[in-house]
Amino acid sequence: MAHLTFDEAEQRELREAARAEFPGNPALAYVLENLASEGIDLDRCRDWDDIRAEQGLPERNDEAPNVA
Repeated sequence: MAHLTFDEAEQRELREAARAEFPGNPALAYVLENLASEGIDLDRCRDWDDIRAEQGLPERNDEAPNVA
């Protein structure tokens, strides 16, 4: 896969958006700012079904809504 990175202007916009959209949740704003600065390593991304199994959540079925 690849490593998704943002140029300086995109990083600035993402940081500003994170601060503006999540003023009451500094932890979420921090995570989004961190993604803006470091990018996303697509090789380390995991499939949602793998995460569900790891956390002991039931398997997804077509009858249930697609929510966490």
